[in-house]
Amino acid sequence: MSVDSKNPETIALHAGYRADPTTGAVAVPIYQTTSYQFDSTEHAANLFALKELGNIYTRIMNPTVDVLEQRIAALEGGVAALALGSGQAASAFSIQNIAQSGDNIISSTDLYGGTWNLFANTFKAMGIEVRFVDPAEPKAFAEATDGKTRAYYAETLPNPKLKVFPIAEVAEIGHKLGVPLIMDNTACPVLCRPLDHGASIVIYSTTKYIGGHGTSIGGLVVDGGNFDWEAHSERFPMLNQPDPSYHGAVWTEAVKPMGPIAYIIKMRVTLLRDLGAAMSPFNAFMFLQGLETVPLRIREHSKNAATVANFLSKRDDVTTVIYPTLHADKESKARTAKYLSGGSGGLVGFELKGGSEAGRAFIDSLGMHYHVANIGDARSLAIHPATTTHSQLTPEEQVASGVTDGYVRLSVGIEHIDDILTDLSQALDKAS
Repeated sequence: MSVDSKNPETIALHAGYRADPTTGAVAVPIYQTTSYQFDSTEHAANLFALKELGNIYTRIMNPTVDVLEQRIAALEGGVAALALGSGQAASAFSIQNIAQSGDNIISSTDLYGGTWNLFANTFKAMGIEVRFVDPAEPKAFAEATDGKTRAYYAETLPNPKLKVFPIAEVAEIGHKLGVPLIMDNTACPVLCRPLDHGASIVIYSTTKYIGGHGTSIGGLVVDGGNFDWEAHSERFPMLNQPDPSYHGAVWTEAVKPMGPIAYIIKMRVTLLRDLGAAMSPFNAFMFLQGLETVPLRIREHSKNAATVANFLSKRDDVTTVIYPTLHADKESKARTAKYLSGGSGGLVGFELKGGSEAGRAFIDSLGMHYHVANIGDARSLAIHPATTTHSQLTPEEQVASGVTDGYVRLSVGIEHIDDILTDLSQALDKAS
C-alpha cells in the first residue's frame, strides 16, 4: 500500500518505502552490498543498456540509497533524485552534468565559502567559467548570459548573508533564455520548495538539516523534470548529442519512456559511474532517520533562531543582527515572506562592537554551543567564518559573500530556548 500525501510530515516518513518484501521490516534495511545477482544474461544486458532500471553496482545505485532518493524527490516535488557522498559533490555534479570546458554558468555572489572556492578556482582550472552577479538585482543574470551559459546557480537562504534569493524572478529570466536555475536549498528544507517557484534543479548538503545528527556526510541532487532540455538542444549538447562514454546514447531520447529524467539519469550513469562520489548505504540509512523528523525540527530551529535574533538585536554590544525577518530593506523582507513558509531558518549572524577580537572572545567563552564547521545539527553551533569556512577567499571575495572580520554565525539548535540564551548571554558578557 502506498501513502498519497502532499504534506511534508507524512512524506518524510512514508515516501518510497512501506516494508521489506522479504521480511516485512518497517525500517528501511541497510543493504550493505557491493553488487547484485542478475536474473539472466538478458537481464544484465537490459540493465546496462537502460532498457530497464535496476541494481547493478552500489557505486551507481543501492536499495537503501534509493529510498532516500525517492523520499527527497517526493518532498521537493521532483521527478527523481541522486544521492552523493557530500554536498560539495552535489554542487559540482549539478554543473558538470551540463557544462564543459569553454562553457559558463552564472552564480549569485551570496554563497557558502566552499562553493565559492569550487566555482572561482577549481571550475576555472577545468575550463568552466563562473560569472558572479549580485542577486539583489535579478536582471543581472540576464545581462551576464550568453550562448555558452549553461545554468544559473544560487542558494535559497545564502550562508552567511541570509537574504532570500529571488527564485521566481531569476527562474523566469532563465525560462525565457533557455537557462535552468539550480537552487541549493540546504538551509531551509520544508520551509521552501524551489521547484514550486520555477527552479529546475534542487541540491542539498544532507549533512546539515536533513541529517540533523552531525554523524554523516552526504549530498543530493533533485531533478524537477520541468525543464525542456530537448527544446534547447544547442545550449545543452551534453544531453542532446551522442555520448561516447555510453555507447552513443542521446540522453533526451534514451530515457523518454521513463519520463523527464534525462538530466538525473545522465548524472547517475556517467558522472557517478566515472567519478565515484557515491553515498554509502549506511549514511543513507542515517539520513533517512534524520529525514523522518526534519519537518518538526526545522520549525523548532526557526522558532529558536527568531528568538535569538530578537535577543541579540536588543544588546548594546551587538552592532548588527543578520536574520531573514530583520533585514531593513523592503525587498528582502518581501522575499522572505514570499519564499519561506513556517519559519525563517535556524541560522543567525551578528557582529560585535569589538570586531574580530570580540568575536573570537565570544566563541571561546561559549559553554553549551559547539565551535564546529557545520550547520543544521540538532545542537547549537557557532563559528567565526572569516578565519574558518571563508578563510580561503580573498578579502574582496569575503565581503562580496557577506563575511566581515567581526561576523559570527550561529546555527541555533533545538535545545530549550532558556538554555540557549543563557549561554549566549554569558559569552557576550565576557567578550564585551
